[in-house]
Amino acid sequence: MSIEVIIFIAMVGTFMVSTFGFKLPVSVAMLLSSVIGALIGGQGIPVRHLVEGTFSYVDTILTIATAMVFMKVVEKSGALDALSSLIIEKFHKVPALLLILIMLVIMFPGMITGSSTASVLSAGSIMAPILLLMGIPKVSAGAIIAMGGLLGMIAPPTNIPAMIIGGGIDMPYVGFTLPLTILTFPLAFLFVLMLGYKYVRKLDYAKLEPQLDKELRKTYGVRIYLPIIVLLALMVIDSLVPAFPNIGTPVMFLIAAFVGLFTGKKFNLFTTSKEAVKDVLPVMGILMGVGMFIQIMTLTGVRGLIVNTSLSLPGVWLYVAMALSIPAFGAISSFGASSVLGVPFTLALISGNQIIVVAALSLLASVGDMVPPTALAGIFAAQVVDEPKYASILKKSFVPIVILIVYSMAFIIFSKEIGAFLGV
Repeated sequence: MSIEVIIFIAMVGTFMVSTFGFKLPVSVAMLLSSVIGALIGGQGIPVRHLVEGTFSYVDTILTIATAMVFMKVVEKSGALDALSSLIIEKFHKVPALLLILIMLVIMFPGMITGSSTASVLSAGSIMAPILLLMGIPKVSAGAIIAMGGLLGMIAPPTNIPAMIIGGGIDMPYVGFTLPLTILTFPLAFLFVLMLGYKYVRKLDYAKLEPQLDKELRKTYGVRIYLPIIVLLALMVIDSLVPAFPNIGTPVMFLIAAFVGLFTGKKFNLFTTSKEAVKDVLPVMGILMGVGMFIQIMTLTGVRGLIVNTSLSLPGVWLYVAMALSIPAFGAISSFGASSVLGVPFTLALISGNQIIVVAALSLLASVGDMVPPTALAGIFAAQVVDEPKYASILKKSFVPIVILIVYSMAFIIFSKEIGAFLGV
């Protein structure tokens, strides 16, 4: 057994013991795993590499932090409540369309922040009582919110796993909007109808109406939606108008959040920002931990071993390894799975359409947010619907997850054909 294999087993083993045995936060477990890997690899405690690792995803961390500030502003100003009540009021007579629109609302924070946790804890917590009032059981409602979080995390415009894989192969995050749209939205619509439609075919709007906050729309009118409109406008202009200065996604979020100070309910910006960063701190910590983990794997040769092993796998086994290992590695972190496994698998499929391959691999990586012990999307979804057993949510989500994996693999296998059809 080579030293690289021993280091990898030690790092993963340390992580598992730290999280399962000692119940340490994922980020701390990754730090300990990195230190153990460096020690076994004869590198001592390489402080410089550990610090460099924590800054590997600083751009992504800035995006997440500012996006969460924006989401909190949208939430505190009442824009999210107003949008939810508007959708339910206008479309309650068409339950299938209503479910699809609710799913889009659940996905929206993840689309903006690139975090399934943001979707589940913000829009998911707002939509959970509505789903339950519509007659959907707790477990099914939790599964809808969890899958909405996963797919929102991968949907455009912000897809962190794709950014991580792209960073590993020096590929810009450009041209992903259409492939990610085709990958995520059809699944989102299918899953919400699979899990919820049979319960809402005969929807009683009289029970729902008292729960809707209509006063916000009467008081503030269209201007309550301005933060969302400004953000979308900035993103569209940035994409379609080359002459427009590239101000960066974090600045876009901050501009839109600033607009939200004057469009709805009054709130304390400092307190709201502090709350937003506190909520997203575990996700940022995981990214820092993943950065250290990957840095030490690179330093000790473990990452090279994984790349070589991936490149040497024969055709069919390569696809089997992708379908199984990337979601399973998400038990450590979906972001870690993107970097450790996503990069070498992308290199192994260099002959395919790289945009399609990276987009589909990012969708595979999202399943990690349902895999214990981290299982961020599943555990928080269980909390917001007040379901004591996370395992029930995972069991209910099993068929959608299998469909998601098969759909992702189809895109990977036929990446050239799909890329040619989509013109990417």
